[in-house]
Amino acid sequence: MRKYIFTLFIFSCISCACWAQNMKGYYYNEEYQVYLQLSADDSDVSVPGQDIYGELPGYFGSKRDGRLWLITESTRIKDNQVKISVINDYGSEDFEAILTEDENGTLTMKHTKGSTFKIVVNKKYVKIPKEFILKKEKSGKDNN
Repeated sequence: MRKYIFTLFIFSCISCACWAQNMKGYYYNEEYQVYLQLSADDSDVSVPGQDIYGELPGYFGSKRDGRLWLITESTRIKDNQVKISVINDYGSEDFEAILTEDENGTLTMKHTKGSTFKIVVNKKYVKIPKEFILKKEKSGKDNN
């Protein structure tokens, strides 16, 4: 009986360790110069200069554009996948995407429906691809 209980305890610890993968931190894509501040499970990110929204799961920003795209909802699909709902800071455009985290902490964002994710560069809109990679960065903005 003790072996059975011990084995059950070990398996539950292992499953908790696997489940505890939390998508949280500062992620960046060098090519498009976009970043993601994310706390998918805790929804404890404050948007700079826009405290009226309260705490959210996160937001997208760009080093070349001051506007933000706010993540209004995040739903865990799998241990390493989260579905997000995103809206621009004017409320005029929105989209949904899937974030998939690999074992290195790199996120792949795949746009699934809604408006095009775009930023302004030199007074012109630049569309961000429907699928791109964001790398986790050690940064002062990191919530970890």
